[in-house]
Amino acid sequence: MEINLRSPPWRVGVDVGGTFTDLVIADSDGRTAVFKVPSVQTDPGEGVISAVNAACGALDQSIDKFLGNCQFFLHGSTVATNTLLEGKGAIVGLLTTEGFRDSLEARRGLRKDPWDHRTPYPPVLVPRYLRLPVRGRINANGDEVEAVSLDDVRDACRKFREEGVESIAICLLNSFINPAHEQAVSAAVAEEGVCEWISVSSEIVPIMGEYERTSTTVVNAYLMPRVASYLGALQERLVRMGLKTKLLMLQSNGGAASLDQLFRQPVNLLLSGPSAGVGAMQHLSAEIDEKDLVSMEIGGTSCDVMLMHNGRVAITDMLSVNDYDLVTPSVDIHTVGAGGGTIAGLDGAGLMFAGPEGAGANPGPAAYGLGGKRPTVTDAHLVLGRMRPGPYAGGSVNLDLDAAEEAIDVAVATPAGISRTEAAAGVIRLVEQNLLHAVERISIQRGYNPSRFTLIACGGAGPMHGASVGRSLGARAVYIPRQAGAFCAIGMQHADVRRDFVLVIMQELNEEIISVLAKGFNRLQKQAQDALKDEGFDHKSTEFGYELDLHYEGQQWDVRVALAPDTPPSEIRKGFEAEYDRQFGHTNPESRVNVAKLRVVGVGALPPLQDPKFDAVTSVAEPVEVRRVYSESEGGFLDTPVYHGADLQHGHQFRGPAIIEEATTTAVVGPNDNVAVDALNNYIITFVAED
Repeated sequence: MEINLRSPPWRVGVDVGGTFTDLVIADSDGRTAVFKVPSVQTDPGEGVISAVNAACGALDQSIDKFLGNCQFFLHGSTVATNTLLEGKGAIVGLLTTEGFRDSLEARRGLRKDPWDHRTPYPPVLVPRYLRLPVRGRINANGDEVEAVSLDDVRDACRKFREEGVESIAICLLNSFINPAHEQAVSAAVAEEGVCEWISVSSEIVPIMGEYERTSTTVVNAYLMPRVASYLGALQERLVRMGLKTKLLMLQSNGGAASLDQLFRQPVNLLLSGPSAGVGAMQHLSAEIDEKDLVSMEIGGTSCDVMLMHNGRVAITDMLSVNDYDLVTPSVDIHTVGAGGGTIAGLDGAGLMFAGPEGAGANPGPAAYGLGGKRPTVTDAHLVLGRMRPGPYAGGSVNLDLDAAEEAIDVAVATPAGISRTEAAAGVIRLVEQNLLHAVERISIQRGYNPSRFTLIACGGAGPMHGASVGRSLGARAVYIPRQAGAFCAIGMQHADVRRDFVLVIMQELNEEIISVLAKGFNRLQKQAQDALKDEGFDHKSTEFGYELDLHYEGQQWDVRVALAPDTPPSEIRKGFEAEYDRQFGHTNPESRVNVAKLRVVGVGALPPLQDPKFDAVTSVAEPVEVRRVYSESEGGFLDTPVYHGADLQHGHQFRGPAIIEEATTTAVVGPNDNVAVDALNNYIITFVAED
């Protein structure tokens, strides 16, 4: 691998995925290098260390010298997500207001599919005998109507100690308005010394909605011991190896934070990793001067889709992971089980399927030769000539065509009575239909016209499908970063430190509310400023964003609107109704508008990195070979030019069909699609209009 890095200090981003762990290094000039190693499912930290070792070997540097020269080390990990999905969290005890012991299990009483009355909800994370009541009451105005009973707390702690509780969640009624009772209970629990880990709802998620607040606090308590243990051990190991800066983690909101601020709020890490795409999209948007982008990041296991409109990536509070409902600031990502390792086959009725189950890194696709026998999307691409047999992903795996053909034959072609080619093409057709629906869900179903957007095809498998999905979507163009296979790790190079703060007020939008808004925004900005100061940012390097959650009188759900803190109520209403009309296609001018929440986003801005620009060449792009590759539009194999990405430079242009082989990905270009290499040395695919 050719390394173009020049001089430290280094910026390092490490993304641990389901199949590969990606490490990206940027030098002081903005040049980058990508390293890819297999993920270690049993210990994600081993994948991080393995990637560091690979980078040091390529740079011919000792580990302590390399880490000692790191200015910035940011990690994205699925450890929180996997802990929740695999049910391997802590034994949690819950303290709740007397009479509300069963709110967590009762949920909202609603089902996503109203016709499905049989599918059970996931197991309640706190069994009833560990959900213990505490007498005392704060009313809806924040006034105490009954003193909190600390005797109940002490009795509960004795029970928790007997049952081996490892983490305690505290969620009392109306604590988002007045946290005094929760603070008193938390102090009493700490005094009893049952366990080290205490989660308090008014500190983690001070919002209205008892079920969501309780669920979020319980999940936080469930994750806390394992996540804190993993992150603490990894930071300690890196420090011993020579790291002198803080280890930063990527949060679900797309921003970074130090471990000191995350040990107590691991629920904010549930989308760590995929949310790094925000940094990559924002950086790319500035570099190519495009403000309407949709990213389709496809790895070995899943596809994550995000949308940027007018330079902003949407943030949502509502998150559901394995059917556990959470309220935590998160990038609005739609994820489907469609990746290179997605398993295909025939169901009990003899119909072909592709996903959502994946083969993971080990045994992985059949072509990996690691024991996997079931065919995957990667095997189908190999059979169709779109991928080359032999070393792949920097030599970390070796693709075996014979194994891929056998898997397709045994699981799909022979039992379905079709040819191997038809079977492999069917697998690709199915997965691309799923990908198209995923992009449509976050664009068309959100009220956006995809023809206005450029589709970024990224992740190791994204460029394999980008042109096909972009063409079907009617996208303006498809943009493929040269290092698409490490898109999220690259995004970490451009992730600022971010903290989100919220305040519930529930008041009518009118002239009298101006002073309330000003006071609330000042309060939240002070909290954000203090948090960023703890992260090492002074007022010169901090920025603040202001938002309101609003709804019409009588509505339960809110619409979020960004604004300046001194915006008059009449302009706030205009902004709300413009966004409401975009989302729902109508407004209600006669209805009263209520303000539900104030939000302040504090950002600690890191010095920007500029990608190097390349001079255009006048030479003609030359393929390294011509290979027989299956074309869906032509319904058969075509003689297809194959290009080495390393040979393609700014100024090169050609027309498909084509295959472009890069170090971290392969791009499939359809017949008559136009390819151009831009000044960043990335690829732009545009489509010929059909008659």
